[in-house]
Amino acid sequence: MASYDPYRGREYPARPAPSGPVWLLLVLVLAVEVFLGGLLIWNYWKQPDPASIGSYEPRAITPRGDLAADEKATIEIYEQASKSVVFITRLALRRDMWSLNIYEVPEGTGSGFVWDKAGHIVTNYHVIEGANSAEVTLADHSSWKARLVGAYPDKDLAVLRINAPPARLFPIPVGTSQDLRVGQKVFAIGNPFGLDQTLTTGVISALNREIRSVTGRPIKGMIQTDAAINPGNSGGPLLDSAGRLIGVNTAISAPHGSWTGIGFAIPVDEVNRVAPQLIAHGRVTRPGLGIQVASDQQGQRLRVGEGVLIISVLPDSPAAKAGLRPTQIEDGRLRLGDVITAIDGQPIRSVNDLFAALEKHKVGDTVTVTILRDNEAIDVPVTLEAIS
Repeated sequence: MASYDPYRGREYPARPAPSGPVWLLLVLVLAVEVFLGGLLIWNYWKQPDPASIGSYEPRAITPRGDLAADEKATIEIYEQASKSVVFITRLALRRDMWSLNIYEVPEGTGSGFVWDKAGHIVTNYHVIEGANSAEVTLADHSSWKARLVGAYPDKDLAVLRINAPPARLFPIPVGTSQDLRVGQKVFAIGNPFGLDQTLTTGVISALNREIRSVTGRPIKGMIQTDAAINPGNSGGPLLDSAGRLIGVNTAISAPHGSWTGIGFAIPVDEVNRVAPQLIAHGRVTRPGLGIQVASDQQGQRLRVGEGVLIISVLPDSPAAKAGLRPTQIEDGRLRLGDVITAIDGQPIRSVNDLFAALEKHKVGDTVTVTILRDNEAIDVPVTLEAIS
């Protein structure tokens, strides 16, 4: 096709496109120019600064000075307490589909701590719940098969035992939780996300919180802390600034399952009450009345009002000896039993209130049970006995 020159008013034949070899040559020339230009720029860029010639030695280290007093205290707490903290691996049995051999596989991890030189390990019940067996790894990285000594699911506590030499065991110092104050420093050591011997710090942010155990029963008096507690921290110790055990890290309040600034620990006074019983008997001996009661929902349906309805009274139980009446069917009609409305003057409005009131006592204590019978309030003394 011819081209038209507007300045000369004439048409000229179209210039032919470069042939293949010429076009390739042009591309190669352009590529060489780009490469050489880039090489020149790079050489310039990497040329040493004349002012820096002769200064290739590492910088001199600035003396740090002594650690702050609170840093030293934290380090000392960690170095002493971490020897007591253990890594717990929950094991489950699996069968090989080809060989049919049965073998153990890790199913979950958690934390715990050495309770005594006999090899007892305290942890949360939910850490070992459903396990066929467990393995405990001490701070010196030695691993030991563990057996379950006893558990108290209502308080989410359990005790394991390992046959480790006493020289390898460092029982944790035990403090008290009755005099804790909001704002005091706390330290948590555990194995979050499987990262063993991890230290986190914070303060007590609240006291006397309530959460529910794995059985649905309330655990009252919980310590709330902002020390980071994540999956894997469960069962590990919460320490005060003296390095003493003041709680067992148990739960977090987070919609996505990781730390958001609110964690909960079972107070050590509860642990110190439960652990010796689990070690001695494998279970906790609880004081009780010897009755079965209606659930709160059943009480609402029966229009009991405030209080707990007695459904049945066990033979020869404290309630039977005190004459408490169960719910019965007479002449084809349901006759409601006594309704417990108070224990020692403390109002009882729900089943949880009843459990909480009884837990304050021990076997052999005599309590005053206020009942509602035929619309009349009656005070009945009852001597508590051990129930399973």
